[in-house]
Amino acid sequence: MTPPSEQDSRLNDLERELTLLSRHFIASRGPRIGQSLDRSAYVLLTRMEAGEPLTLKELAHTFQADVSTIHRQVSSMLQHGLVERIAAPTRSGARTFRPTPLGRERLEADRAISRAGAARLIEAAGWSDARTQQFLTLMTEFNHGIERLEELSRDPSARPAGEPPAAK
Repeated sequence: MTPPSEQDSRLNDLERELTLLSRHFIASRGPRIGQSLDRSAYVLLTRMEAGEPLTLKELAHTFQADVSTIHRQVSSMLQHGLVERIAAPTRSGARTFRPTPLGRERLEADRAISRAGAARLIEAAGWSDARTQQFLTLMTEFNHGIERLEELSRDPSARPAGEPPAAK
């Protein structure tokens, strides 16, 4: 068996560190005491609040999920008053969704808990503001690269040139 190349070794290390980062970040928020949103609602609301109302198809594309999965999650959020459905006349009558005031309020409350967890991780790492900014810059560049690779946009309602508006 040949030893792994430097690139293979680096990729193994990166995969392990990303897995650990994900685990540590989730654990840093502590028990879900005080948090009211499940993970899917948190993630969807975070994306929905970033811009104009979105169709189920746009959300599915953004999260690389089946429309049926997004439909089920958004339906639950509708039932709990976290999002509302609105007509989008500029999109051929497509139905779009946006956070309600309750959805925004609960997202901000859960986000405060998440930020506190991130602060604990930064403090535990002993990082300065400059080091934290450097890490943020690298993560942002990394995520932008992934979005380019996957042909995703930070604005999920943005469509490639020539693509017709999404319908439900």
